[in-house]
Amino acid sequence: MRGEFDVFGIYLPPLLPAIAIAWGLTALMTRGLNAAGFYRFVWHRPMANLALFVLVLGGTVFGLNAALAALRGAMRL
Repeated sequence: MRGEFDVFGIYLPPLLPAIAIAWGLTALMTRGLNAAGFYRFVWHRPMANLALFVLVLGGTVFGLNAALAALRGAMRL
C-alpha cells in the first residue's frame, strides 16, 4: 500500500483505514469469543486481544493490498 488517501483535502496515511477496519473486526470477534466462553481458557485477556488485533490488522493490510492491486489491474484494461 503506497500513497496517501485524500479525504476532503486531508491526507491520511494508508495504514489508518486498515487500522479502523481491523479495530471494528476485532471488536466483533472479541464479542463472539466472549459469548463462546473462549476467555475462560486465556491467561491474559488484554494480551490475547492485542495478538488478535495484530493478526486481523495483518490480514486486513494483505487483503486491502490485494484488492487495490486487482482494482488497478482492472482499470488498466
